[in-house]
Amino acid sequence: MQKIKIHPLTSAAFAPFGDVLALRDAPDKIINQGLCGRHHDLAALDFGMDARAGISLFDAQPRSLPYQLDMMERHPDGSQAFVPMTAHPFLVIVAPDNGGQPGLPLAFRTAAHQGINFHRGTWHGVLTPLAAPGLFAVVDRIGKTPNLEEHWFDTPYLITE
Repeated sequence: MQKIKIHPLTSAAFAPFGDVLALRDAPDKIINQGLCGRHHDLAALDFGMDARAGISLFDAQPRSLPYQLDMMERHPDGSQAFVPMTAHPFLVIVAPDNGGQPGLPLAFRTAAHQGINFHRGTWHGVLTPLAAPGLFAVVDRIGKTPNLEEHWFDTPYLITE
């Protein structure tokens, strides 16, 4: 079983796969009578044709490390954003596309209060909180056509510290 090391989540490292949702060094604008900094337009949301944006809540069971990665999925018709509703870090696993299946996976650990947005068609692991509660707001495509592809690995990967 091949081991994959976890790296801290940074905007630069994650850019080929999506957007990191986190505060910038300074807000774009001060609003609400000067009491709120707006960090504007942090993600390239994409919901394709004949669909709309939806907000769902996911309540995922926490996982432990080392973590066995045996399946990845992608959404060919829309982006998918995960916004944690706690300050707990979570595991984000992505892979480049390699001829219609995932290439070598990469693993990232978020910092407290970081969320992510997967670009349309990005191979990614399932939602993997590392602590309870695993509560997330998810912004993704709501439509009548299927928007999920799964790939099961013949040999799983082991995600380690």
